[in-house]
Amino acid sequence: MDRAPSAALQLRQLPPTSSAHPVGEVSFSYKENLIGALLAIFGHLVVSIALNLQKYCHIRLAGSKDPRAYFKTKTWWLGLFLMLLGELGVFASYAFAPLSLIVPLSAVSVIASAIIGIIFIKEKWKPKDFLRRYVLSFVGCGLAIVGTYLLVTFAPNSHEKMTGENITKHLVSWPFLLYMLVEIVLFCLLLYFYKEKNANNIIVILLLVALLGSMTVVTVKAVAGMLVLSIQGNLQLDYPIFYVMFVCMVATAVYQAAFLSQASQMYDSSLIASVGYILSTTIAITAGAVFYLDFIGEDALHICMFALGCLIAFLGVFLITRNRKKAIPFEPYISMDAMPGMQNMHDKGMTVQPDLKASFSYGALENNDNVSEIYAPATLPVMQEEHSSGGASGVPYRVLEHTKKE
Repeated sequence: MDRAPSAALQLRQLPPTSSAHPVGEVSFSYKENLIGALLAIFGHLVVSIALNLQKYCHIRLAGSKDPRAYFKTKTWWLGLFLMLLGELGVFASYAFAPLSLIVPLSAVSVIASAIIGIIFIKEKWKPKDFLRRYVLSFVGCGLAIVGTYLLVTFAPNSHEKMTGENITKHLVSWPFLLYMLVEIVLFCLLLYFYKEKNANNIIVILLLVALLGSMTVVTVKAVAGMLVLSIQGNLQLDYPIFYVMFVCMVATAVYQAAFLSQASQMYDSSLIASVGYILSTTIAITAGAVFYLDFIGEDALHICMFALGCLIAFLGVFLITRNRKKAIPFEPYISMDAMPGMQNMHDKGMTVQPDLKASFSYGALENNDNVSEIYAPATLPVMQEEHSSGGASGVPYRVLEHTKKE
């Protein structure tokens, strides 16, 4: 008769399902993870819809004779409202789930943009060309969805109340101070090469964006967590650390947008999206692991599966963005770089005109027989005019020779 109570006692003394949390907290923390993940997915999806709505508005106005400005259309304002709603959802998600879970979920916006772009904004396509043209997008979407599932399933399960005391404790901890030292030194070196040495490589620019972005997400989680606690009744707005984090959040976000704008002027948007997503996610996860100790108490299997989910999501985003059709800009100018004595954009930093081999040109004053087809001058439709001289054909231009005296 003594064996039954003994067995019940043994059941009560079983170890918890997680090494870091008791059973009740584990179920609640997983619920918080799910809430945060759903908010982030919803936010990124709505932001993607908003951006495509605004793009659709610009396309319609450009292709019509409507004299209205874009900000006077209902479609553009609907897109702006949805964008604010989506960003609010992403902001709130940081208060519920670990930073390492929320950051990689930005792949949802890339997936949504690819699908919406194929359906609504892309040009008309023939059914037989559909799979050939968009097969990489579909494969990329599938891989990104699989990676997102692994991220949500094996995400770190660390939860901590974002109180002023806890944030201050993390801010002055030696691992984060060491991380900040390394990040500041690396940022200064990259900024020096970018500004002084004209190192305009996309990796340099997007590394600057990623380093700033890692601080942005760290401060966003702190601000969002303290705001949620304040709404729940535990006021945190009287702590100075809240305003320090808020100022850092705004400043890093502004400079991050400035570097992204500079990158978009020099490189294709699809390349920026893929490389930027990989670099920003990797550095942001590292910052979250150092500042918020996201992976403390997690076993090796969960960490490896989480890393595998990140890699699969990276590959999916890369395939999606790689399949985007690159727009070929037309530059209606006469290329003068082939003429003797004319300066080009590489002559001592004095910008006059781009090289012939660097871009398309119209009416180049040289023999292009030996130039490859891709660099052939673009053609424009020419309106035929009747001349009184009959069938005499005139040259489209003439080169004037000047003497030294002139």
